[in-house]
Amino acid sequence: MGIYDLSAKTIDGKDQKLDAYKGKVVLVVNVASKCGFTPQYKGLESLYRKYKEKGLVILGFPCDQFGHQEPGDENEIKNFCSLTYDVSFPMYAKVDVNGPKAHPLYQHLKSEAPGMLGTEGVKWNFTKFLVDRGGRVVKRYAPTDTPESIEKDLATLLA
Repeated sequence: MGIYDLSAKTIDGKDQKLDAYKGKVVLVVNVASKCGFTPQYKGLESLYRKYKEKGLVILGFPCDQFGHQEPGDENEIKNFCSLTYDVSFPMYAKVDVNGPKAHPLYQHLKSEAPGMLGTEGVKWNFTKFLVDRGGRVVKRYAPTDTPESIEKDLATLLA
């Protein structure tokens, strides 16, 4: 099983098959509106606008599992992202990334790209997973890894 075998609910409540992203470089990020890392939305949007024509897609998955930093519903999250950061990359409905109710996409990403010392759990908001054009998870980034710091890896996969 890979990411193309999965689907997720968009922030507007529609089921989206992830095979729509076949052939693209995908950056999957668990996001939150009230986190110290929230300003990374600006860098993520900048990367998306710079590279989307070359095949980059960024998928934002709101998550409220870390310090209750994503308390809003999907409409509030959508409005926040649009008004505050002019986000145009695809956003999805709120998900769990850890625990028994973790979204299947996150179960897959964590098993393919474990964290430090082989741990699978996502540690905090704005953990990023990079997926190549073939659907393979190639790297996991910590929340402290800024969008700007991972641009080199994106550019390499997009070349």
